[in-house]
Amino acid sequence: MADMDNKDQAELDPADLEDVEDVEEEETGEDVNSKVPGFVRLPSARQLTVQMMQNPQILAALQERLDGLVGSPSGYMESLPKVVKRRVNALKNLQVKCAHIEAKFYEEVHELERKYAALYQPLFDKRSDIVKAAYEPTEEECEWKADEEEELTEEMKEKAKVEEEKKDEEKEDPKGVPEFWLTVFKNVDLLSDMVQEHDEPILKQLQDVKVKFSDPGQPMSFSLEFNFEPNEFFTNTLLTKTYKMRSEPDENDPFSFDGPEIMGCTGCTIDWTKGKNITLKTIKKKQKHKGRGTVRTVTKTVPNDSFFNFFTPPDVPESGDMDEDTEAVLAADFEIGHFIRERIVPRAVLYFTGEAIEDDDDDYDEEGEEADDEEGEEEGEEENDPDYDPKKDANPPAECKQQ
Repeated sequence: MADMDNKDQAELDPADLEDVEDVEEEETGEDVNSKVPGFVRLPSARQLTVQMMQNPQILAALQERLDGLVGSPSGYMESLPKVVKRRVNALKNLQVKCAHIEAKFYEEVHELERKYAALYQPLFDKRSDIVKAAYEPTEEECEWKADEEEELTEEMKEKAKVEEEKKDEEKEDPKGVPEFWLTVFKNVDLLSDMVQEHDEPILKQLQDVKVKFSDPGQPMSFSLEFNFEPNEFFTNTLLTKTYKMRSEPDENDPFSFDGPEIMGCTGCTIDWTKGKNITLKTIKKKQKHKGRGTVRTVTKTVPNDSFFNFFTPPDVPESGDMDEDTEAVLAADFEIGHFIRERIVPRAVLYFTGEAIEDDDDDYDEEGEEADDEEGEEEGEEENDPDYDPKKDANPPAECKQQ
């Protein structure tokens, strides 16, 4: 019987074989049902997921659902026996005690900061004297071997020295380090966004920025002091900004404690010279009378974008209730104050030269490399996809070109 089957198959016409193959494809292929009247193909689970993730309403609903789950007890905890729950409560009480110990730790860290600030200050004072030309550093203090100089020959070094001296002779002798702090601020993205063109003439007069910590026994705080040389814009020579901090767990939410937090800040009054207040601007508006049709020009004074708005932060109500805009302004203000204290003041010269910025950029480059790797993986997945058609990508978008 098997021989007969084989014989029959051998005697089949090639056209008959094609018919058989076609029938098999119709029987096993995915598109056969598409010929059935009224048939509707359902999207795959993957397609459904992609469509859902592209729908902003669905994403918003999911986010709202996830936000509602934050802090809610898990089903696992509810399923525990009562005796185990009691022990977990004991563990949570231990955690609260840990939070209070951690708060004491940060208080001692603050004391250490105060102690070492006194050791740093003579160096910062000397830095200020050099910047404002109150002190001329010695030859020995000015010696600095940059990395690129290590491979230079003595002849090249001498040639470079002669060229530098020639350039110095052609220029006027500058005092100190001109525009030191203005350059620092403009080199830092977080601060450069605050600096407007009309701020620059004033910030050129900025001689020093200092950090002052609260005295022993006083509530935890720090102040930023901006020292200006006499100028035509305001009569102050010192502008201050004080940040009040707290280093203790919240009684209502002790587990949220994660170190000292800034609770509020106070600025200072700037005594502007008449007509020089750059935090305000005057605008003229034309108003038309509805009845008579006459037009009049009204002059109004409105707030103006300026770095010096930094010294007039919004007040924090005692209740702590704030609208979203005020919260956003204060959050940005706290971030700026903390950054000036932690990074700008201790490492000002490195932000002036750009070296500290390069270090910051290296961190972002690493993230960018990771993103590139992920893109590469996605491209690899496309190439391995049996449905991927490279012809569709025959005309890739033009590369961005720097203007």
